[in-house]
Amino acid sequence: MLTAKEIRESFKDFFASKQHQIVPSAPMVVKGDPTLMFTNAGMNQFKDIILGNVPRKYPRVADSQKCLRVSGKHNDLEEVGHDTYHHTMFEMLGNWSFGDYFKQEAINWAWEYLVEVLKLNPDRLYATVFEGSPAEGLSRDDEAAGYWEKFLPKAHIINGNKHDNFWEMGDTGPCGPCSEIHIDLRPEEERAAIPGQDMVNKDHPQVIEIWNLVFMQYNRKADGSLEPLPARVIDTGMGFERLCMALQGKTSNYDTDVFQPIIKVIADMAGTAYGKDKQQDVAMRVIADHIRTIAFAITDGQLPSNAKAGYVIRRILRRAVRYGYTFLDRKESFMYKLLPVLIETMGDAYPELIAQKTLIEKVIKEEEESFLRTLETGIRLLDKKMEETKAAGKNVISGVDAFTLYDTYGFPLDLTELILRENGMEANIDEFNVEMQKQKDRARNAAAIETGDWVVLKEGGCNFVGYDLFECDAEILRYRQIKQKNKVLYQIVLDQTPFYAEMGGQVGDTGWLIADDETIDVIDTKRENNLPVHLVTKLPKDVTATFTAKINEKKRIQCECNHSATHLLHEALREVLGTHVEQKGSYVSPDSLRFDFSHFQKVTDEEIRKVEKLVSEKIRANYPLEEHRNMPIAEAKALGAMALFGEKYGDEVRVVKYGNSIELCGGTHIPATGMIGSLRVVGESSIAAGVRRIEAVTAEAAENYTFMLQDSLRELRAMFNNVPNLSQTIKKAIEENAELKKQVSDYVKEKVQLLKKELIAKAVERNGVKVIAFRGEASVDAIKDLAFQIKGESNTEEKVFFVAGIKDGEKCALMVMLSEPLVAEGLNAGKLVKEAAKLIQGGGGGQPHFATAGGKNVAGLGEAIEHILDAAGLK
Repeated sequence: MLTAKEIRESFKDFFASKQHQIVPSAPMVVKGDPTLMFTNAGMNQFKDIILGNVPRKYPRVADSQKCLRVSGKHNDLEEVGHDTYHHTMFEMLGNWSFGDYFKQEAINWAWEYLVEVLKLNPDRLYATVFEGSPAEGLSRDDEAAGYWEKFLPKAHIINGNKHDNFWEMGDTGPCGPCSEIHIDLRPEEERAAIPGQDMVNKDHPQVIEIWNLVFMQYNRKADGSLEPLPARVIDTGMGFERLCMALQGKTSNYDTDVFQPIIKVIADMAGTAYGKDKQQDVAMRVIADHIRTIAFAITDGQLPSNAKAGYVIRRILRRAVRYGYTFLDRKESFMYKLLPVLIETMGDAYPELIAQKTLIEKVIKEEEESFLRTLETGIRLLDKKMEETKAAGKNVISGVDAFTLYDTYGFPLDLTELILRENGMEANIDEFNVEMQKQKDRARNAAAIETGDWVVLKEGGCNFVGYDLFECDAEILRYRQIKQKNKVLYQIVLDQTPFYAEMGGQVGDTGWLIADDETIDVIDTKRENNLPVHLVTKLPKDVTATFTAKINEKKRIQCECNHSATHLLHEALREVLGTHVEQKGSYVSPDSLRFDFSHFQKVTDEEIRKVEKLVSEKIRANYPLEEHRNMPIAEAKALGAMALFGEKYGDEVRVVKYGNSIELCGGTHIPATGMIGSLRVVGESSIAAGVRRIEAVTAEAAENYTFMLQDSLRELRAMFNNVPNLSQTIKKAIEENAELKKQVSDYVKEKVQLLKKELIAKAVERNGVKVIAFRGEASVDAIKDLAFQIKGESNTEEKVFFVAGIKDGEKCALMVMLSEPLVAEGLNAGKLVKEAAKLIQGGGGGQPHFATAGGKNVAGLGEAIEHILDAAGLK
């Protein structure tokens, strides 16, 4: 029986024998593509080739690509763990042809690999072909069907509808029919009872698709029409985990050696066995699946967070923790302990897991512990909601409350429902769904972009000349209108450009397109499918004119100072803190820089000072920029260039060198380090377990920062009569102030004691209740302290009613304190205060025994006190 590792290698070896270039997996977390957060299909890294934006390097390629499907069109998250074949992170085995071979070879080789190499039983295989769509003028894919008839009986060739057998990249772009290969893994008696062709695409867990052969031959336009692609593309994707299941004689992906080693460790931790309990089995499958996703996301540079891709990873991690918490009694962090077994199963194919082991463990452990605290908070809040609901004689909590728990506190709905069921209660799911839909609509509206078709004036790609030039002559290749937040903008692609498109943390350039009689503002430059796309508010009057494309030179140079400074900062941090420091992210704008790096404790003030001094030395050395634009990556690494985890590098790379700082980088940089002037660190913080962030400014911004500090120091000196030892003087002033505050506090306490005696002496008894009232100027905190003292000193069976109307500066307040016997009789301080607060033009409330309200109508205090006493029946 082939192991998972052997199956993966056999696929690569087979297609290498068919003259395919074997390429490495792209990162699972997508960078530089605004349309996609994660690699969700093997073709993602080849989009720019398929769209014709860059020339193909190899006509045929193959790989094993790590993918993630949890959001958008491909959202399998809720099925994961509950069935045998859905996953979040999975591997896609694929082969591609870019204008080389087409349907015949793709089908022939798929059959050869599955049947002749892997020895799958051909009698269990089925192929689907596109049945056609008369509405779009598309006929049945008889070509593909004809090639399949060489290998399969006609009964095993099944027509599929547009949903199943017509693949589209998106609403627009390349598309075409596809042919799926399905395998029937059912026992012989079931196959005899119901033929496999009747079970294809019927969601049977043992009759599953394993390979999809996509034949891209059309381009979908914005109006929905189709036109032939100039270069046809083969794009195939085979589910690695499903293939392992078929070859290893299993009925579930989770029973293969891809998952079983991980599941066994989980079971041992929980003191149970897989296959013993249905709910526990689901939990173990969820955790085994999710640990892979989380670990690979972190290696690709995506840390859990509350935004975008980071939020998806945090949600997946919390889902796994929740299953362990609920069904495996894992009340302490445990997932980080699964990393060794994951490395054992996948480290050979993906060595980044080994290199990033310490960081992955620390990030996961901290996230687990944080969410476990969240779960405890959520349970307490839910307990309170259940008490309130029961007190109102109901057993259904509001869907709005359930959504608040979910959205604000990260408390999963299914856990809310589980706890409610255990207490004979339920949540209003319809209300919850309404709130969820509102949130989705808000997010969709915020992100929605309507795009028109590209108007193509000339064919070709865009040549970036911005490493050498700030301006150049340019012509428009294509343009289109977009609409975002009801604002009409235009995207323009030029034949050559000095504008740097946002990538690698560096923001996009702004500037102008200048013709004889008009100037068009370029407000941003983004990278889309490897093309620099210039964003403008209006189109030129003559789109066929020749323009001068000119960037905002000042902003570009400020950006370059900050970008080059990040390289020097990276090198200095490694010198001061150690070689474990690696870049985990950066942001470079004209105003400042942000640099994220791996380090496991706070960077001290002394260490920051050392780093600043080292960077200053490198700036004064005025190292010239040494640049290699098309260096083979092997040579670059031999030179000592640092490659960042989570980045996709081609065979040739750009190397940026200043002195001993050598990095792979596509950004723009200053000619020599002296132009940076200086660097000043303005902030250091933690952004995740094992990841720190430094914020800094350079050049003119660093000067302004220094001036600001000098001005602040000058003002402070002036406040203290320009004393020579300012810090000692300030320290003495703070100590004196603390002593004075203590004296004032002691004085206030003494006054409170006197006032308490006075008020108790003036107390009146009404209807068996001791009524103590205060009205006058005082601190609200002091009167609160007084109220609690009165209550604390009262007999537990004594009925004491304290009410106060307080003038505190320009504001006023009401306060009510009730002893326990009065609360037991039904009096409620919160309700009493809430009504009376209207008389002081304010609002407030509180608990049944104590409540306060603030307002601005001091003149209404007397009437408010009378209202409270009247409402309590004590007037």
